[in-house]
Amino acid sequence: MIYIDQELCTGCRSCADVCPVDAIVGEFGQPQSVDQELCVMCGQCVQVCSSYASILDEGIAPREQKLAERAMLPSVKEPLFAAYNQGKALKVKEALADPDKYVMVQVAPAVRVAIAEEFGMPLGSLAPGQMAAALRRLGFDRIYSTDFTADLTIMEEGHELIERVTKGGTLPMFTSCCPAWVKYLEQTYPELLPHLSSCKSPQQMAGALFKTYGAKVDKVDPAKVYSVSVMPCTCKDFEANRPEMKASGHQDVDVVITTRELAHLIKDAGIDFASLTEEEYDRPLGLYTGAGTIFGATGGVMEAALRTAYEVITKKPIPELDLEYVRGGEGVRYATVQVGDLELKVCVVSGLKHVAPVLEQVKAGTADFHFMEVMTCPVGCVSGGGQPKALLPKDRICARTARTASTYKHDGELRHRKSHENPDIKKIYKEFLGKPLGEQSHHLLHTTYTPRRRDA
Repeated sequence: MIYIDQELCTGCRSCADVCPVDAIVGEFGQPQSVDQELCVMCGQCVQVCSSYASILDEGIAPREQKLAERAMLPSVKEPLFAAYNQGKALKVKEALADPDKYVMVQVAPAVRVAIAEEFGMPLGSLAPGQMAAALRRLGFDRIYSTDFTADLTIMEEGHELIERVTKGGTLPMFTSCCPAWVKYLEQTYPELLPHLSSCKSPQQMAGALFKTYGAKVDKVDPAKVYSVSVMPCTCKDFEANRPEMKASGHQDVDVVITTRELAHLIKDAGIDFASLTEEEYDRPLGLYTGAGTIFGATGGVMEAALRTAYEVITKKPIPELDLEYVRGGEGVRYATVQVGDLELKVCVVSGLKHVAPVLEQVKAGTADFHFMEVMTCPVGCVSGGGQPKALLPKDRICARTARTASTYKHDGELRHRKSHENPDIKKIYKEFLGKPLGEQSHHLLHTTYTPRRRDA
């Protein structure tokens, strides 16, 4: 949940300016509040808030009290801003200290291009290996990557798109990776829910696999597996707690922390992040391709899906891997891709505030595309509400640009760049899931949605 500290808020309404759903309530110059029903928990208000507790402030609650109210580690030294998301780092620290818990962690693509900023390294520093090393030193039993299940998402979502296009399913199909976007559609355009892919997000797919396949591989009781997710997003905690996310027989993801909270845990443990030697992620749920890693940037899900869909449909290698026409900044982009005999039309929406006109076209039956990616945050997950905070607008732009560049750099450096080429993806289908859209994969990896409109 996102909150605004009434003691610290100056009423500048910078938060209201960036809120894509008008969930910030209050008069200019007065403390603001959040309409929790409208809020999609994207955390962009947290990113732009510049009102903070100063040591010169008198008559406000002590810092220790505010840290406790926000469920933050007592060791946190950073300024406390008015807009904040409720923390979960304390829960993770407690789980790591519990000998009866087998703690598995997944880390999202956008975290690895941002976490190093919290330790004084340049904006956009690429640090997947150092992050894996830090997580081991924190005591996690298994260090996995959400990029793996991003690859898995492409296998399921790509086949779902092909099936809808070739067999007359509901079109256009919308991506379902971004929980803030999904909540927005549920509460604002519930009549369009059939357009959403039924695929869970990579986070939730990973959670379901940790307590089934992962537990089986490690020969551990699924009830003892404690599933931790590190995300750039402040809405992922809401997603993890949706009642339908229990396909494993347990809550698939037990707790979600943000990039900033992972940095708090690393600092709390006294780990010198910058000096760590790079380490690998554990397998089988830690091997990923370039397609999985570009999920963190706007257009990345679309590009990853097209890399695989092209080859599944045509049975030929895609002529060009770098699909520049779906990449870019905030706004709406359209493209047409020739996939064998199929002229596939796609749409990429970056920034939730831009999506309503496109959805109105869908409602009216005039939308001329087959597949749409929507990311709530301005340039995708790299600018998520849980990422390291930059106070000045120019610094935010520099951070987003640098993180995006590092994301594509990482993609280009990896041995495999297409989801269907990931050897451990092939292995999990052979050993456990069967086939894309099959009975087992449908049970664990797909979901349903909930209309939430106030007047519904």
